Formats: sequence, C-alpha cells, structure tokens
Amino acid sequence: MSDRAPQPVERRLPTEESRQLVELVRDIVSKEITPRAAEEEEAGFFPRPVFTLLSEAGLLGLPYDSAYGGGDQPYEVYLQVLEELAAARLTVGLGVSVHSLACHALAGYGTQEQRADHLPAMLSGGLLGAYCLSEPSSGSDAASLRTKAVRDGEDWVLTGTKAWITHGGIADFYTVLARTGGDGPRGITAFLVPGDAEGLDAALPEKKMGMKGSPTAQLHFDGVRISGDRRLGDEGQGFAIALSALDSGRLGIAACAIGVAQAALDEAVGYATDRRQFGRPIADFQGLRFMLADMATRIEAGRALYLEAARLRDAGLPFSRQAAMAKLFCTDAAMQVTTDAVQVLGGYGYTLDFPVERLMREAKVLQIVEGTNQIQRMVIARHLAGPETR
Repeated sequence: MSDRAPQPVERRLPTEESRQLVELVRDIVSKEITPRAAEEEEAGFFPRPVFTLLSEAGLLGLPYDSAYGGGDQPYEVYLQVLEELAAARLTVGLGVSVHSLACHALAGYGTQEQRADHLPAMLSGGLLGAYCLSEPSSGSDAASLRTKAVRDGEDWVLTGTKAWITHGGIADFYTVLARTGGDGPRGITAFLVPGDAEGLDAALPEKKMGMKGSPTAQLHFDGVRISGDRRLGDEGQGFAIALSALDSGRLGIAACAIGVAQAALDEAVGYATDRRQFGRPIADFQGLRFMLADMATRIEAGRALYLEAARLRDAGLPFSRQAAMAKLFCTDAAMQVTTDAVQVLGGYGYTLDFPVERLMREAKVLQIVEGTNQIQRMVIARHLAGPETR
C-alpha cells in the first residue's frame, strides 16, 4: 500500500451543516472503518458495531424527516455520505443504502401512526433493515414474485422464499413485497416484518466473490403471522412502492460505485508515484498517465451524473431515467476503474497485500444489484422510445 495519503474529494455541499456532516463521516471512516476493512472483509466479519455507531451519529436516517429521527438532509448530501463510506468499505456503504431502502416504504406510504410507532427506532434507534423483493425464480422479473400474504382475521400470514437479501438473517426488520391478489404487479402488497418473527428463518449466507463481510441470504417465510397494522400502503400498491424505492436505491448504488472507484484511483495514483522503474516513477510514463487520466474522468463524470439525478429528486421532479443512467454509468465506470487499478499495480495488484483486487471484486456486484445494468438500459430506452411492442 502506498505511503502517499490520498487527497479528500472536493465536494460542493449546500450548507455548513452538510460540510460538517461530511467531516464527521470522514472522521468515523478514518478511525473506525478503514483500519480494519481489509482484515474484516477477508474474515467475512460483519461490522455491526459500526452500524450502531452510525445510527448513534444520526447517519442511518439522513434523507428522512427529523420528526421521526431522520436527518432532514437532501439526497445530494446523503449520497455523498454514502460515497465516503463505500470508499472506505463497501459492506458499510451498501449496508447504509440498503437500510435506507428498507425504510422507504414506511416513510413514504405508512400512516402517521405507523411512522410514529416504528420509524424512530428504524432511523436512529440502532435497528438495521433489509429489503425483500427478489426471489429464486423472480429477479429482474420482480412482478412475477410468488411469496404469498393471506389475510387471516385481523392478521396476515406470509409464506414463501426471498433470495439475495442483503442483511438476510441479521436484520431487525424486513420490508417484504408479497402477493395478496392475482398475477402481475397489481397483486403485490408491502409489509413490515420483524426480524424475530416466528416462522422466519434465514439460509446460510451465500459464498460470494466479494463483499464477504456483508451477509446475503435466502429468507424462508413459513406461515409468518404479522398484525394487520404492518401492511404498508394499500393492498395492491406494493409494486408501485417497490419501483419508487428502487429509483432512489439506484442512486445509492451509483454513489457507492463512485466511492469504490475513487478508492481504487487513489491507490493507483499512490502506487504509480511511488513505484520506480527505469530510474523514474512509473507515473512518468505516458501509457500510465493516460490510464490514470481516463480513470479520473470516469469518476468525475459518474459523480456529476448521480448528483444531477439527486438534485432532480430533491426538487420533486421526475428522476427515474436519470437514476437508471447514473446506476448504469457509475457501476460500469467502477468496474473499469478498478480493473485498470489492478493493471497499474501489475503483479502486486493481484495480491491481497493491496486493496485493489478486493475493490475490483466488489465493483462487479454493483453492476448486478438493484436492477442489472441490462435492465437499466431497458428503463432508459423506454423513456426514449416508449414501451416495447409485443
């Protein structure tokens, strides 16, 4: 690892409060996350104490209403916090994004009583959430999900299996999309399920090529009974709730991707300026200089793209197309930048002694989660040319 300390990203932040917030995040990162990131990832250790600390610092509910324990921060600030966290350790940055996604249905569609009952603990009370949409047979085609919720008196009973659940088995609550009606998107409803509900079990975590510290597991709902007041929104509104959450969630993934790419660039620049061959730093050679320039340009372009989408969201304007573009571009950029970083480091880049191999493995999953990049292209094309003809 290079002795050259990377320069902090220069950020345009809207208020003094947001600037202080980013400084707080950088302090937590330097003291509590970065020093143990490589070791804990290799060991597959999930840093629950870090999430407790983030909750105590008010960083798990940044884009939500302060009346319920949130931070009242615009999305353009929240996403830059995610980027800082993901640059230090993607398990943490992505974990915060997933937690925010899990809070979306209640915050946006819950009743005032539901929000008062549950949101404070979710946003600032130390709880950790997960989002349950995908299933073994329905990933990109989420509208075909088969997990059922059946009314039984005043309660709902959930039966089925969810797949690829980040925080599966360790979350304190799950936002679950389940079928309450006929086939298709209009038969889906959202529910808030406690993590300790009877009949809810998690399979062993998946063995992944990256993000080993973040548990991803199937969840089995075997007649899980929840009270009627844990339905979120109207019956049949669940798929619309899910899509609105994913638009925002895709921006979270985009920000995380730029964080990973920035970390890789910092390592590559540090190594290239320290490493000497033929009597001079390898950063003097034009081939590497141009590669570093391209890496930096991709990062700056991606950051500008996700921030523009966030500003549209903050202004209450449509941002679905821009969110898909940001997720697509930023995650593809992260894959390219991390691969190039390994190349800059040569043989050392392929070893565990340097973090770029881990960053490259982590970047790959960002092209897949919360809608593959092929799905993002479909979303963008529909905005341009209308729905596909059948």
